[in-house]
Amino acid sequence: MKATSPKIAQVVATNQPLVQALNTGVHTNQEVRQVVAKITGQAIDPSVEIRLPFYTDFGRHLQIGKNVFINSGVTFTDLGGIQLADRVLIGPNATLVSVNHPLDPADRRNLELKPIKVDTNAWIGANATILPGVTIGENAVVAAGAIVTKDVPANTVVAGVPAKIIKKIKEV
Repeated sequence: MKATSPKIAQVVATNQPLVQALNTGVHTNQEVRQVVAKITGQAIDPSVEIRLPFYTDFGRHLQIGKNVFINSGVTFTDLGGIQLADRVLIGPNATLVSVNHPLDPADRRNLELKPIKVDTNAWIGANATILPGVTIGENAVVAAGAIVTKDVPANTVVAGVPAKIIKKIKEV
């Protein structure tokens, strides 16, 4: 996909002022959800809590379930799609990136889009990075500072760079 698509540019031009206004003002939780709903083009459930600042470079491919908590400074690069299931927790300054660029210098300005899925009741720790195409399984925990390059099975804890399984969690 070309990074300079007119449709992409139009969405970015619409959403970036909304993101900037969100992050430079004082807002109630309800106001935050209303602005994020405009950015994503989807209703945000009243059970969702989003701490500011909130960052997205696109916004329209971000799906947020119920009872989701997004802490301050989280960045969503969502052009490739990011899906947060119900009861997901995301720690401060985590980064979820669904976009990459080809290694070939001649194609580097193009985009490689791979969706991220964070399953029910998963927890992404502070400063963790989730890379394109990764699925975080149900009840899984990504430790603070981890860089996740491949899928995380349900009911496991991953840590490190690159993230590896360090513990199994009892199934709920």
